[in-house]
Parts: sequence; structure tokens; C-alpha cells
Amino acid sequence: MSPRYGIALTLSLLTACTAGGIPTSSGGGGGTTIQVNLTLSQPSKTPYGQSGGYTPPITTVAVGTQIRFVNTDSFPHTATLIPNATQFPAGSPFGVSATMQHGTSLSGGFSSGAMQAGASSQTITADRPGTYLFGCFFHYGAPMRAAIVAQ
Repeated sequence: MSPRYGIALTLSLLTACTAGGIPTSSGGGGGTTIQVNLTLSQPSKTPYGQSGGYTPPITTVAVGTQIRFVNTDSFPHTATLIPNATQFPAGSPFGVSATMQHGTSLSGGFSSGAMQAGASSQTITADRPGTYLFGCFFHYGAPMRAAIVAQ
């Protein structure tokens, strides 16, 4: 990728954010990238509890949107659904299966598996409206967790 293309892509992603820092997709089938970086994404309060490690802490997308997680950090992370959660649990809700990639839809459950530095997840489809909480197997208590709102 040329440096000029990389800058244009970065600017395009940045301008897709609303004033609240929540990227949105205007129609079904669009794509959204969630940055995974514990070092750069500081904890913040959300309606679901403390969030951190993912940018943005709450991502709002249209049903049909394709979502991908990208690890821009220097160590492994996961992005793993917390099933049926309306608040972030106090302790880690994950078993070792969170380190293995599975699932391709929000409602069906998903985990990016252990994404190494610079890696990205499989494509995950926002297939049904709802709020989907997720977190990192390795750093849940950091607090490395966030939410996707599909509408």
C-alpha cells in the first residue's frame, strides 16, 4: 500500500466518525473497522460499565454492516462476544475457547481468536438489531471491553 493511499484510508475512517466518536454505517452491507489497542484506548464510562482497549468504545452500525477488528497493538488480543449481557460482568466471562476464532455474526456469537500484532479478525455481520457486548480474553480486567449497537 502506498503511503498516500494509507493516509487517505486513515482520513476516510476518521471522517466516518460522528462528533461522539461513534462510527456509523449509513446502509446495509457497509464496512466498519474497530481498532484494538490496549495502550492507546484509555478506559471510559459507557452505559454498560467501564470500557477500554477498543476504539470506539461503542460502535453503532446498521443491520447488514460487515465488521472487522484490527489489532494495532504490539501484543495479542481477542474480541469475544459476552452472550446475553446488558452490563459488563465484574469478572472475566471467557473460557479458553475465546482464543480460537469462531463465528461470523453478532447474534450467533463470535471471537476473533488470539489476534497477533497487526492481524485482523474474520468479517462479522451485524445480522440482527441489538446491543452486543464484547471483550478481550487476555485483558478483560484492564478493562478491555466495548459494545456494538446494531440498528
